[in-house]
Amino acid sequence: MTTGRIKKVAGPLVVATGLPAAQMYELVRVGELGLVGEIIEMRGSEASIQVYEETQGLAPGQPVEPTGQPLSVELGPGLLASVYDGMQRPLAALRDAAGAFLSRGLSSPGLSREALWDFKPSVGVGAWVNAGSIIGTVREHEVFEHRIMVPPGLSGTIASITGGWHHVDDVVATLQSRDGSVHELTLLQRWPVRTARPYRERKLATEPLITGTRVIDSFFPLLKGGVACIPGPFGAGKTVTQHQIAKWANAQVVIFIGCGERGNEMTDVLREFPELTDPATGRPLLQRTVLIANTSNMPVAAREASVYTGITIAEYFRDMGYEVVLQADSTSRWAEAMREISGRLEEMPGEEGYPAYLGSRLAAFYERAGVVQCLSTEYPDPSTREAAARAAALKTPGADAYCDCRTGSVSVVGSVSPPGGDLSEPVVQNTLRVVKVFWALQDTLAFQRHFPAIDWIGSYSLYLDRLEPWWAEHVAGDYRQLRDRAAGILAREQELTEIVRLVGMDALSPAEQASMDCARMIREDFLQQNAFRDDDQFSSLTKQACLLRLILDFHDRILAALDAGAELADFDGLAVRDALARAKYLADDDSTAFSDLAAAIAAAVPLNETDGAHTPPIDARTETAQVGEGV
Repeated sequence: MTTGRIKKVAGPLVVATGLPAAQMYELVRVGELGLVGEIIEMRGSEASIQVYEETQGLAPGQPVEPTGQPLSVELGPGLLASVYDGMQRPLAALRDAAGAFLSRGLSSPGLSREALWDFKPSVGVGAWVNAGSIIGTVREHEVFEHRIMVPPGLSGTIASITGGWHHVDDVVATLQSRDGSVHELTLLQRWPVRTARPYRERKLATEPLITGTRVIDSFFPLLKGGVACIPGPFGAGKTVTQHQIAKWANAQVVIFIGCGERGNEMTDVLREFPELTDPATGRPLLQRTVLIANTSNMPVAAREASVYTGITIAEYFRDMGYEVVLQADSTSRWAEAMREISGRLEEMPGEEGYPAYLGSRLAAFYERAGVVQCLSTEYPDPSTREAAARAAALKTPGADAYCDCRTGSVSVVGSVSPPGGDLSEPVVQNTLRVVKVFWALQDTLAFQRHFPAIDWIGSYSLYLDRLEPWWAEHVAGDYRQLRDRAAGILAREQELTEIVRLVGMDALSPAEQASMDCARMIREDFLQQNAFRDDDQFSSLTKQACLLRLILDFHDRILAALDAGAELADFDGLAVRDALARAKYLADDDSTAFSDLAAAIAAAVPLNETDGAHTPPIDARTETAQVGEGV
């Protein structure tokens, strides 16, 4: 290939000449040190290159070597429990090679070439396979089954396959296509990060991503395969919320991208994740996690690479049939990198200096989330399909020629760090046009020691209607109604708070004062959660339904008593109030304790037998604005 020469250096942007055959997004080596860069603009034989390493010392006239390949990642056994930089260079390997202070121009493969993996074939010679078909498995970290798949674009018959211990670049199988060509299959694949991995069909997401955090699961839920935005000013508890999602979410793989975050915050992540215990396996959470560390003192161009690297790795595990949750912290730093590169390219600036394509770049990233039917084994012709179906029914040879219709999902939670907590700035607003869940962290709640500091008025989820049938089948038939009533009471509290500020609490009717008290109980005894208490850091959906039902039943009984002539002060000193406040610390499976508490509430505030079940008045029901439905 023709070697180019540097013409101009402007921070992370390098302009090179003499590259007439270069292509957009081609990977190049810049300067005498061979710094990694990517072509982002072509003007004739001149190429504008964003360099992913510090450009200090580069000078006009130094060489630029094209590689002929786009920026790609290596996908295979060894990804889990790894810590990479934005270009998928393992930081541990770079540290061993250069010490604590990394030198420029270093390179290391994303997957170790020394590690050996026990490959167990799942197909035999003569089996027909398509792109995405699983040809064998590797046991990774004892608890995770890594599925070795046929790379996209290939199909044919297995000509040979060898089990046993292999390096990732060893040939474990050969595949003969219909045209007679033979392809060698290894344990690893390479895939360009800017290209979404293919799938057979996109599915409608209907199952919730359960995090164990009550304000998320009940009020603003996220679906598996959904996308969420979590903007948070400094000190609002964004990192702790992310740790909770990573630890407790019902997903098999976690991808955490530290994109432009402060070095001390990323250090905390690298220290804490290995210490977290996976509740599903009892082993370190890191064994099903991939960490991508790209701190704010690293070159800004590498932030874009880190985001695409993370989503590509997530898609790879999705293609195996796993459920993946990806957390990008934060997309604001990525947008700042786009703004800097765009300015050096002298492009027309948009709002607040961000490039005009900010919204489309964010949308393209979030659109790679979703639930999909993976590429998998498919019968080459209808007669083979029928023969395989008969063989499977009779359990005879040929039954292994099945159609593997597995599904996988990628759920994306993109953190946003707006300057000064301003939710009207462009990154937040462009993100909100794409995502369907908005968890608005408020520093005022954090200063009041209310965690998670998710604002129950400003946040929303557009997945509620889609989740209602799942809730009714797997949790409780009235779960959606309980959630809506609680949200309505909180919305009513906000309206009444303004009245109280003007004329005082005495201006409210007893029923309105009872609604204010119920809203306080929902905030303090349900929404508030302690991530550092073993008995409160996770709540199952069944427990959340029980807590809401108890609080609302207590409220309904007080309203019924007030209608019958009781005074609100009669219920202030009830011992059952303290028991209700401690109910969130009960064990998830302690149904007896919840039943006993319900009985205690009924005994403390009995209903008038002649009245029967009480219907709450309008001011305590859901005729108020529905919080969290995006209305």
